[in-house]
Amino acid sequence: MIAIWPQYMNKNLTLNEGRKIAKDDCVSDPTINDIERALKRLNLSHSIQKENAYPGKWYEKSGRALVEWEGTKLELIRTISLEIKKMRN
Repeated sequence: MIAIWPQYMNKNLTLNEGRKIAKDDCVSDPTINDIERALKRLNLSHSIQKENAYPGKWYEKSGRALVEWEGTKLELIRTISLEIKKMRN
């Protein structure tokens, strides 16, 4: 299981603030609900933990997704982010 936080794909954050992929692949202010919808559309096995807070922002309960994935974490983040982009268009 790979933990995915909304901060990983937020184009409004810097790499030091938690973004993990290139800004071109990111979306603005993704929510855990966006991630959940994208995972359902991608048919990926997952569980959502809405009460969890990203360690860098422990005071903000952004939630996280635990996803079953065979590839790398960065590939998964990029895949989810691009799916959210498709849903928003």
